[in-house]
Amino acid sequence: MRRISTSFIVLLGLLLGLTLPGRAQQQSDKPAPPAKPLKLTRRERKELAHRAELDIARQQVRVLSEKDREMSESFFVEGVKFVLLEDYNKALERLLKAYALNPTNAAINYKIAETNLLSGNFKDATNFALIAVKLDSKNAYYYLLLAQIYASQKQYDLAAKVYSSLIRDVPDSGYYLFNLADLYMAQGKLNEALATFEQAEKQFGPLDEVSFKKQQIYLKQNNLDKALQEGDALIKGNPDEVRYVIAQAEMYASNNRLPDAIRVAEQALKQDPDNPQARMILADIYRQQANPAESERQIKLAFESPALDVDEKVRILLDYIKQLPNPVLGQTALELAAITTRVHPKEAKAFSIAGDIQTLTENKKDARKSYLQAIRLDNTKFQIWQQVVLIDAELNQIDSLLRHTDKALELFPNQAPLWYYNGVALMLNKQTVKGIKALEYGRKLSLDNPELLVQIDTQLGDAYHEVKDNAKSDAAYDAALAFDANNAQALNNYSYFLSLRGEKLDKAKEMSGKLVKQFPDNDTYLDTYAWVLYKLKDYSGARTNLEKALKTTNDATVIEHYGDVLFQLGEKDRALAEWQRAKKIGGASNQIDRKIKDSKLYE
Repeated sequence: MRRISTSFIVLLGLLLGLTLPGRAQQQSDKPAPPAKPLKLTRRERKELAHRAELDIARQQVRVLSEKDREMSESFFVEGVKFVLLEDYNKALERLLKAYALNPTNAAINYKIAETNLLSGNFKDATNFALIAVKLDSKNAYYYLLLAQIYASQKQYDLAAKVYSSLIRDVPDSGYYLFNLADLYMAQGKLNEALATFEQAEKQFGPLDEVSFKKQQIYLKQNNLDKALQEGDALIKGNPDEVRYVIAQAEMYASNNRLPDAIRVAEQALKQDPDNPQARMILADIYRQQANPAESERQIKLAFESPALDVDEKVRILLDYIKQLPNPVLGQTALELAAITTRVHPKEAKAFSIAGDIQTLTENKKDARKSYLQAIRLDNTKFQIWQQVVLIDAELNQIDSLLRHTDKALELFPNQAPLWYYNGVALMLNKQTVKGIKALEYGRKLSLDNPELLVQIDTQLGDAYHEVKDNAKSDAAYDAALAFDANNAQALNNYSYFLSLRGEKLDKAKEMSGKLVKQFPDNDTYLDTYAWVLYKLKDYSGARTNLEKALKTTNDATVIEHYGDVLFQLGEKDRALAEWQRAKKIGGASNQIDRKIKDSKLYE
């Protein structure tokens, strides 16, 4: 089936429509005089456009002088040149001058219509195109331009009438039946489209593209039997084309005729045993029939085929991700992801999606390996680097966190989260000063991300405390709490460090008390609150909170604190026993040996 694009139509119109009346009758030995740079006003141009209609209506046929003919041709050629240069104002100025000299020339009217269409003047485009068709009713390109002008204005009925006239009046124009049918389909005139396609088939014989479009029409009309008949005809006419068998199976499946769908899909597998589309159809059918084992087997066989595009596999795996975590689907998703990476070992997206599935199924170490392989294949995706960094942090693997954030920052130096995790890794690696620099740089990049800013300020509070810059530490915590008054890390660490310094103890009590009220069984927060009370000499209150904390922890610091409280309450023997227990566990303060040796409290 032949198709003619718009640009091709324009080109042919230029090549075939240039012959002007008089040229074939007489050739002059004299060169054409140069076009004079005449200018037309807007009013004159409108008047000339109006004259076009009057001229054709009156059927005025002029006998051009040789001079007028040559000047008209010169203006016409200049106008075409400016059309090609997309300077439509200059093009119309020249073309209308050509028209003024030769108003009944079809080619000139056609070119003026086309130029008006290109410049968005549909009214004049329509008028001149109508005149071109009337002047030369056997030129297909004039009809096509007129149809295009109507379609551009969504006047599809008029465009369809133009195609009908073209097919009727211009010899050898039957192939435009396909354009007409497509136009009817776009309008939703399905019966007219069917009739036109059938007319085309009578003229050109059966065509695969037409059968597909007729199927679409029948399905829209809920005429499944007719659509299936078209599918059977396609299969019969193309016995070696498995795609038609697949399409038929899909049609059966989508209309809930599952036994027929299985039969036709298995027919496709006889022709092509590794066909993944047939396997996917069967997998979906068996899922609907509550046969998960066979459904899983079919989808795995489909994934084993390189013919199933990696993007399609990723799309399917994304559907699994939407349902995770799910103990029923988790293992299947993991196995499909493993197949995908094995079949497509050079596709970064295969390893990336595998990492996502492994993350959601709590296989964090495997996920990190998958993400790192994705990065080796394509290191340009920040989101994948971020996933690696998050897993490093979650697994508390500080060396990996530091190494991966350093590498990622070489590629993404403006990503604040990377600076945050890099700063955390440096602090945990006892490189506090470098950690502060990283966090401060990350803070500058986080001004439009308040959630991240809170985390950075909280970490800066800890970092400044480590280097004994108490003013900056307090300011950082205050900034974090100004945005998130319930930030647990800031409330706990700020109040604890104030208690160690013996400063702003009322504020420390308020913050730590608020935290204990929110989390009454958290041993860390209970210990902090108890130590603030200890510093306020509320030893009974401290004892109550520490005894509650010790129900859920064996932390040496908490035990040592309990011993200190007991000592202050006069229970020195019990205090010594608690200090000894803290030393045995390990992790107590550097004063623990003196306390035990002298049976005395040192702070």
